[in-house]
Amino acid sequence: MPRLSDIIEQFIKDMLSDNEGSIELQRNEVANKFNCVPSQINYVIDTRFTPLHGYYVESHRGGGGCIIIKRVLVGEGEYLMHIINNTGNFISQQEVQAFINNFVDYGIINDKEAKIMKAATSDKVLPFEPIVRDACRANILKNILITLV
Repeated sequence: MPRLSDIIEQFIKDMLSDNEGSIELQRNEVANKFNCVPSQINYVIDTRFTPLHGYYVESHRGGGGCIIIKRVLVGEGEYLMHIINNTGNFISQQEVQAFINNFVDYGIINDKEAKIMKAATSDKVLPFEPIVRDACRANILKNILITLV
């Protein structure tokens, strides 16, 4: 059974798809729809609609809490080169998985390719101390992306 956070995330993604990648939400209205507190909506937006996930979020306080969410739209090659150039020398498993999920959402890779990439960058296959593991993971990700470009 999906968690409430997953349901709210999917609701917002569906709205974005229906509205050409840009929406304006009233925090209280969405909270009422899902019979939850407004802070639950904040949690979903703060953790699942970040620049790392390919979104721009603008929040306006007062008057019910208006939130504008926009999906960042760029070309596939441009997006991959941006990731390659801005990844740095270290990257965590959580960050890599967020990127891979974005690649699937953008249609850059399919689900099977995403599973392979997640397996190749997993902590399970990189049995090193954290700093070495994160450096190795960054190199693996960059090499995969260079191949995709």
